[in-house]
Amino acid sequence: MSTGKLIAYYRVSTERQGKSGLGLEAQRHAVHLFLAAGDWELSAEYVEIESGKKNDRPQLAQALKAAKKIGATLVIARLDRLARNLSFIANLMESGVPFVAADMPTADKFMLHVYAAMAEEEGRRISSRTKAALAAAKARGTMLGGQRTADQYARAAAVRIAAADQHAANVKPIIGSIQASGITGYGAIAGILNNRGIRTARGGQWHAESVRRVVMRPE
Repeated sequence: MSTGKLIAYYRVSTERQGKSGLGLEAQRHAVHLFLAAGDWELSAEYVEIESGKKNDRPQLAQALKAAKKIGATLVIARLDRLARNLSFIANLMESGVPFVAADMPTADKFMLHVYAAMAEEEGRRISSRTKAALAAAKARGTMLGGQRTADQYARAAAVRIAAADQHAANVKPIIGSIQASGITGYGAIAGILNNRGIRTARGGQWHAESVRRVVMRPE
């Protein structure tokens, strides 16, 4: 299906997300690229400013209501812009409103379930790694939150590792969908990521090596 009415839903958290490529403009860019690939009519856009951990989404409720009223499909830039929660996404699938993720437009319900499960599991792993890193720092005698420079470095290092893990978890499904389309060269993938407005963890441009590092990053 590549025609019909669309309702776009974007979500940004209260944290700064521009450098990671998860900001509002990057999401709009991805959705409009999707629009250009078919004969779609964008009827409305809804923006939520809320953490992905919270299920109370007033703007999403409004978007679903509007989609039902006009028989539209809900479009999102990426699956994790809805949530990193399998049950939340599963419930949405049962809402009666079809939805599509712009970065994997051919994914059926089964594949969306798989991606949602993977995202949820990766979220748990990131949380566990962060807690383990902070616990290890504390065990070494580091006073987390203290004033000493060494303590601040230890905590900052743990935060950087967790942030890099989070970013890799966000980008890996996108890279996977690009590879599934037949594009496997790291340089070519880097070009697509840059064209989509997605940034590296440090807010820079993608190159073949930065793509390779994300692909090879251990789970």
